[in-house]
Amino acid sequence: MEGRITGITGSVLEVAGSYGDHARVQMTNVTSVWKVRPTTAAEIEIGDGLYARGVPMPDGTVAADAVWVNIVNIDTTIRGIAKNRVHLSHGQHEIVGHVRQDTTNASYAGRALTSDLSRLRIGQSAQVLGAWRPTDNSVDVVRISVGH
Repeated sequence: MEGRITGITGSVLEVAGSYGDHARVQMTNVTSVWKVRPTTAAEIEIGDGLYARGVPMPDGTVAADAVWVNIVNIDTTIRGIAKNRVHLSHGQHEIVGHVRQDTTNASYAGRALTSDLSRLRIGQSAQVLGAWRPTDNSVDVVRISVGH
């Protein structure tokens, strides 16, 4: 299930799907939640994007075993590099990627992840895994892979 969170009632998330469908996602004490890093349901907000995996219940609610909040995985081109951000393009869209000291890593040519971003270059194609920020349409970069 996927969509945008339109309401939260207790441990149930109301979700408007991208194709006009609506769903309810039941969070449980064993639901794993990812939002830039593993976290808790308390970090989920109205307006967040969501992908959820779980078991459909008789009433149509999905009992989630895993929820990924605001996750993005996009093909980009690096257009600019600054100390705490990278400027990216994805098709006709410009995206600001926030570099976070505690979570951002790079992979060069499929090698192991490293926190060293010094080998990133303007013009490189990059695959970016991160978390979308709905408030300003930017992305917190978790992993940037180049030379893949």
